[in-house]
Amino acid sequence: MIGTGMEIPGYEPPAAARVPQPRLAPRAGRRGAALWRTDELEKALERAGLRDGMTVSFHHHLRNGDWVMNMVLGAAARMGIRDLHLAASSIFPVQAPLVPLVEDGTITRLTTNYLTGPLAEAVRQGRLAHPAVLQTHGGRARAIEDGSLPIDIAFIAAPGADAEGNLSGVHGPSSFGPMGYPAVDATQARQVVALTDSPFEGVFPRADIPGHLVDGIVTLPRLGDAARIVSGTTSPTTDPAALHLAQVAARAIAAAGLLRDGFSFQTGAGGISLAVAGELRRMMHEGGITGSFASGGITAHLVGMLEDGLLRELRDVQCFDLEAVASYACNVAHRGMSASDYASPARPDAAVNALDAMILGAAEIDLEFNVNVTTAGDGRIIGGSGGHADAAAGAKLTLVTTRLCAGDNPKIVARVGHVTTPGHTIDAVVTEAGIAVNPRRPELARAFRAAGLTVEPIEALARLAAETSGRAPAPPASGDPGPVVAVSEYRDGTLSDVIRRAG
Repeated sequence: MIGTGMEIPGYEPPAAARVPQPRLAPRAGRRGAALWRTDELEKALERAGLRDGMTVSFHHHLRNGDWVMNMVLGAAARMGIRDLHLAASSIFPVQAPLVPLVEDGTITRLTTNYLTGPLAEAVRQGRLAHPAVLQTHGGRARAIEDGSLPIDIAFIAAPGADAEGNLSGVHGPSSFGPMGYPAVDATQARQVVALTDSPFEGVFPRADIPGHLVDGIVTLPRLGDAARIVSGTTSPTTDPAALHLAQVAARAIAAAGLLRDGFSFQTGAGGISLAVAGELRRMMHEGGITGSFASGGITAHLVGMLEDGLLRELRDVQCFDLEAVASYACNVAHRGMSASDYASPARPDAAVNALDAMILGAAEIDLEFNVNVTTAGDGRIIGGSGGHADAAAGAKLTLVTTRLCAGDNPKIVARVGHVTTPGHTIDAVVTEAGIAVNPRRPELARAFRAAGLTVEPIEALARLAAETSGRAPAPPASGDPGPVVAVSEYRDGTLSDVIRRAG
């Protein structure tokens, strides 16, 4: 962890990183003002009062199928709006059309929780005027609610909008499930503009965002392609060796004494992590165990556990596949929650703090158990924390599941290329050669050995990873490291690491 002492040109640490800030009261909304409607984007931007220098927010529930961000910011560029701060909960390859808007000065600042695709590469090349800020899901919610990230206009893609302005995530062709991320934006933004492709003349029996928080509604032909919610990173692995890792991880959870009635857990979005859910499902069936809840991004595996009676409820901030979307639409035990409810470090009652186990993936892990899910070995930006660091901090047991190598790249290294999640929040690393337990948790090592699991020092796993890959550790970089093009903030707003311009 870098902390807050490093000065970075163009980056101002949030006030919450220096002095604890109180949570702001939710905005009152329209205060009785009439809800306005239009089907023209430019008119909507004028009505919302979009001006140079404003902060505009978007959410990512449609993931790589989202068209709304591109349409809205394209309209802003045509209107001559410049110097916008884009505060999007995540950025995917579908946002490639935003790269020219970075180059022409329409967008000069970026704050997001996850960044991949052409816009990520533009950031790495230093084409954004100011360093991008990478937050956690919980950190973003905290920053919005304590005023560290003030939003002028929240643009909310809404599959359904009713006569009173209530917004639903499960109405119409673009249904994507609960609206966990924009729910926070809607409570604090100065203006809230909903965009829908399925207006509803009646009133929804259940809404994700109440109409009194919505100022205007724009009707569009399509919001995007909901089928592209699903991606390769949200599908369980079928690789036999990786499935073995999932079995070992599930046995580790049982050995820690957590797999019992009332058990709660979350899996990351990686293939091995999702396979752990399948193994837990089998073990809970065999043991007659009923868990309390699973949380985070919800998949068909977790829906199946709910329908089998293995879980009492799902706490869902975002659906990762269309089976989960269908479940949220009809099952009252499938509950939506906001990003603040999910992971805000200012919320003692956040769902992450009630987790028994969290199963995470990793691009790299180092000898201090720091985890990188932000950059690749060649320096490319490939993601970001999302909920990774939040859930790691909150859960009773945090496991990272990973192969020793990816191709000829060792995944357990002396020092990660970027600290996404600090090592003090990671309890153990599960690999095909054994489990490395953080020295902070010696009781876990004893429990794992008693259960017949292989426990190895992380240094031994790092040596084996280097031998297996056949790749010598890269020498430390020399010369001018280059300017900082992005910073990663920990969930409390402190600085965890930086990304420098591509050489």
